[in-house]
This record gives sequence, structure tokens and C-alpha cells, in this order.
Amino acid sequence: MSRSPVLTEVARLAGVSVATASRVLTGRGPASAASRDAVLRAAADVGYVPHPVASRLARGAGTRLLFAVRDRRAGILSDPFVTRAAAAMAAAVEPDGLGVALRHVPLDAAAELDRIAADRSVAAVVLAGHDSLDDVPARLRGRFAAIGAGGLDVDSASGIGALLRHLHATGRRRIALIGGPPWLAATRAPLGAYTALMCDAGLPVRVVTGDFTAVRGRAAAHAVLRRWPDTDAIATVSDATALGVLQALAESGVRVPHDVAVTGFDDIPFAASAAPGLSTATHPVELIATTAARAALGSALRDRLFPSRPVLRATA
Repeated sequence: MSRSPVLTEVARLAGVSVATASRVLTGRGPASAASRDAVLRAAADVGYVPHPVASRLARGAGTRLLFAVRDRRAGILSDPFVTRAAAAMAAAVEPDGLGVALRHVPLDAAAELDRIAADRSVAAVVLAGHDSLDDVPARLRGRFAAIGAGGLDVDSASGIGALLRHLHATGRRRIALIGGPPWLAATRAPLGAYTALMCDAGLPVRVVTGDFTAVRGRAAAHAVLRRWPDTDAIATVSDATALGVLQALAESGVRVPHDVAVTGFDDIPFAASAAPGLSTATHPVELIATTAARAALGSALRDRLFPSRPVLRATA
């Protein structure tokens, strides 16, 4: 046969209409037992396999997984976390014949989530950056998963806590933290770990707000040096922030790690090749994203919190 078998050939061989053949092969709509047997036999004879996207359309099941990221930054969809997660989701759902779409939603996300829930092309949704799931529409229940906000997440408190304990064990006593934006739920666990360690050790709490970018990390580090010039370590909640800190320290003539130690979080590929190599903690973004995609499509969840371990290099 010079071309791939098509639905019309299956219908012709089975002696039924194309509509009947389609109902049998998609599992939607009535068909007699005799017609069903004839269609399945004909499909097997010619090696016909329904296209997964066409099948999903026929079932009204949607054709794409939507990755909805809640953030106030206009450029959030180009953030390394988002691009890594989206790529992992695309690989995870490709066997199901699904694509992945990205959507930036505002902090007040209720109206946008309503529009997403009404979109028949959306098979399932993965939410990120949401501090609460209370505004998730009922129409999305059973076909969404969340990263953070009570969903799947990295144990950032453990990873960053291990780095903070390492800083303390190596003699650092004036440790500042550049945290995340206060509106983001993921900011709370690292801040809690830092505050608890400082209070338990009787050390001063020094916190500056960041936003997971190098630009803000650079500005925040300069703020730390102005407010607390005796600081001997700066911990951050992202590697991008930490790279901005290293830039600021170099501009100020501060030696790393001799004068000020620096730690990040994420263990992005560039962390190992930075000069000096960045001490950080792992963040299994791809594993979390893959698990979230499968959970949104109905797979059972075994783990919600994914471990993070410290990776010690030259900056601390």
C-alpha cells in the first residue's frame, strides 16, 4: 500500500459509514456489536492507529496541557525555571498526543482561570506561583496540578537550611538572606529556615527582598553592604540572584569567599562554571514538572515534596 491507512479505508473494508467507524475507534457514540467487530477487524488488517490529537478532539478531551504561571513580572515566561519546566512537561505529555502552552496570569488570577476552565482545547492545567488554590474553578477540579502552594514542591527549607548550617559551621556569624517576593508562597519556607537558624544561634536577622533575578540580586547585595557592612555571608533563594550578588561584591572589591561567602539555590548548569564556582542546593525542576503534568492528567501522586541537597563549591 503506497499510503498510510486512513479512516475511510477502515470504514470501506468494514462495510460501515465513516461516522460509525469513527465512533467505534474513538469509543464515543453508539454502534452495534457487529459493526464494532467489523471495524476493529478492518483496523487491525490495515494497521490503522487513530491520531492521538484527533482522538482527543473527538472525545472533547482537549489537545494541550496549559502551564499557567502566576507572577507580576512581564517577562516571567522566559525565566529559566519556567522554560525548564515547560520543556519537561512537553516531553512528558508528547506520548499522549498533547502539546504544552504557556500562559502568564496576574496575581489576581480568578478571572483568567475561569477563562482557562472554559477553553475546550485545554486538557489539563499545571499551576505555578499560586499562593492559594481557593480560586481554582470547579471546572478544573480533577484536571489540574500545582507546583508550590500545597502542591508539588522542592524541599527548599531543607536545601537552603543545609547551606545555612554549613555557613555557620565554617564560622560565618553575620549572614544576610536575599529572599523572594513576599507575595509568593515559595518564599516562606526558605525565610522560615533562615529565621529559625538565626534565632536559635542568637544571630542577627538580616533580610532583603529579591525576585529571583540577577539584576535584583546585584541591587540587593549593594543594599546589604550599605546597611550591614560587617556581613560575612549572603545566602540567596536562587542561583540567578546569587550571580547578581557575586557581581555586586566584585564591583565593591569584596573577596569571595574570604570576606563574604555566597550561596544560591537551584544548581543551574552555569553554577558549576561560574568563577568562583557557586555553592548551591539542588532543585529537581524537571522531575517536579514531569510529575505535575502526569498528575494533572490523572496519574496518582506518590510524592509531593522533593528533596534538595547542598552542592558545595568555591563561594562558601
